[in-house]
Amino acid sequence: MKLWILFVVGAALSWGAYVPTLHHGQTLLKGGALRAFLCVGVAYFVTAVVVPLILLTGAKMEPMEFNQAGVTWATFAGVLGAAGALCIILSLKTGGSPIYVAPLVFAGAPVVNAFVSMAWHKPKAAPEPWFWLGLAMAAMGVGLVLRFKP
Repeated sequence: MKLWILFVVGAALSWGAYVPTLHHGQTLLKGGALRAFLCVGVAYFVTAVVVPLILLTGAKMEPMEFNQAGVTWATFAGVLGAAGALCIILSLKTGGSPIYVAPLVFAGAPVVNAFVSMAWHKPKAAPEPWFWLGLAMAAMGVGLVLRFKP
């Protein structure tokens, strides 16, 4: 198995458990959605600042070299990630349930990803009908999950 597939599985497991775990934390904080978001921020800091610094400086996994364009776009990507987390937190705070929020977010995100990726990296040919069918199936899949939720 390719190493990158293990990381994909790790992301799917992590993000798949994210919304219900976050909701549980908010509940234990007596509806403290913003307090839960602060905890998420601390976790992001450790995971996204401390660990990479150790890997860059201690393990020297790659050179410590930066450029303005890369820093700008990577920081914007971080803002998008944090904004998504904030939107999930606020959706839970304002009455959303993990059984609804997670399927909508995690079925909607790949559809958005497909269009953003195609805008950024123009396909050489028009997408095949199977592509459009896949997008429709993602929408149908979330509909089925929400309709027949436990």
